[in-house]
Amino acid sequence: MVRSERWAPRLRQVGVLSLGLIAALLWIRYPLLLAVVGVPWLFWLLTTPSGRQTLAITWVGLATIPERLGATSVVVVGIAGVVGVLVAMQAMAAGFQATVTRAGNDHTAIVLRAGANAELSSAFERSAATLIAQAPGVRRDHRDLPIATADLVLVATVPRRSTGTDANLEVRGVGPMAWAVRPQVRLVEGRAFEPGRRELIVGRGALQQFSGLEPGEDLPMLNQGWRIVGVFESGDTHESEVWGDAETLAAAHRRNGFQSVVVALTEPAAIETLRAALAADPRLRVDVETTRDYYTKQSERLTAAIRIIGTGVAAIMALGAVFGALNTMYTAVSQRAREIATLRALGFTATPVVASVLLETMTLALAGGLLGAGVAWTLFHGFTVSTLGANFSQVVFQFQVTGELIARGLQWALIIGLFGGLLPALRAAALPVTVALRES
Repeated sequence: MVRSERWAPRLRQVGVLSLGLIAALLWIRYPLLLAVVGVPWLFWLLTTPSGRQTLAITWVGLATIPERLGATSVVVVGIAGVVGVLVAMQAMAAGFQATVTRAGNDHTAIVLRAGANAELSSAFERSAATLIAQAPGVRRDHRDLPIATADLVLVATVPRRSTGTDANLEVRGVGPMAWAVRPQVRLVEGRAFEPGRRELIVGRGALQQFSGLEPGEDLPMLNQGWRIVGVFESGDTHESEVWGDAETLAAAHRRNGFQSVVVALTEPAAIETLRAALAADPRLRVDVETTRDYYTKQSERLTAAIRIIGTGVAAIMALGAVFGALNTMYTAVSQRAREIATLRALGFTATPVVASVLLETMTLALAGGLLGAGVAWTLFHGFTVSTLGANFSQVVFQFQVTGELIARGLQWALIIGLFGGLLPALRAAALPVTVALRES
């Protein structure tokens, strides 16, 4: 009997922690479901005697925060750090994914050599590029010319503005129809390059990140100077590139072919017509997909890696924040033992005591979450960086701190508060009145 009584509190704690873990997992997987479940709990707080007792005890606890500001700050700052790191890393992944995927849509298709997973690993002869452009499913302009561009992809070495170290810059040679295939690309400064001349236009993102790309300057390639004559914007990954005439670049670099062919489709469903026609041609061994699918695949690997690393780091920090919350709330319960015992003696039940400690901890967690999300928004939203993309060149993009990411960060903060307050809440409710009064 004595042994079972000794183990009963431990089993109860394990049971409560297990229920808390299940609730946390459900909250992560189905946030709206638990939001609906929380409505009755809010109704209980506002309308029932036990709920009003909970609010009264919570208010007393929050009023004593200035007296234990140091310990409370540990909880708030710790959780703010978790949320800040989580939101910042996820914002980096979201910004990279958005920048890359915006370059694609369902109305254009990209054709690569069979088995190539990026443009730089693909290659076509000129005759193959012509066959692809003439295939059924490719939209034509008012002159009955196919709207298609055979692109040449090269890599140049340029210094970063921030560090002066060399980085890879993607140089794209495009055909005359490039503007029709990619109508989102627009000149914002200077003029377009002229075919047959060593001229380039630079994307706004590349101009911001790299030195020596201002209009009027020369980009050295193969001991030749290529004059920058204009600046363009596109709102996608193409802003990380410089563009020039494909034929001129091919001649200068002694290339006899191209890396990819991008075509405008007559309609989104025409991708199947194009794919079937090219598959039936024995002269071609190619892969065809919409540019939306292609650029989505290009972003997936790095995006997943950033998210996994960010979540892992945040999880490790969250564990520390939970222990900090446990320590702080245990101390708070210990300091308020006489007060809690007095309330119990006056008729307050265990339920309001448990709920009040949880509510106080989650209030502190929410404050920490808002602080962390605010810092992440202030420091990182719109922050421009570059990283290595699929073609071994730098992709310039901006962090995107969205409402969804902030909500996810607050979700993590409240889950940390839930675990940090569970055991102290149980201790506050389980402590006998006589023992609490005597220990105090």
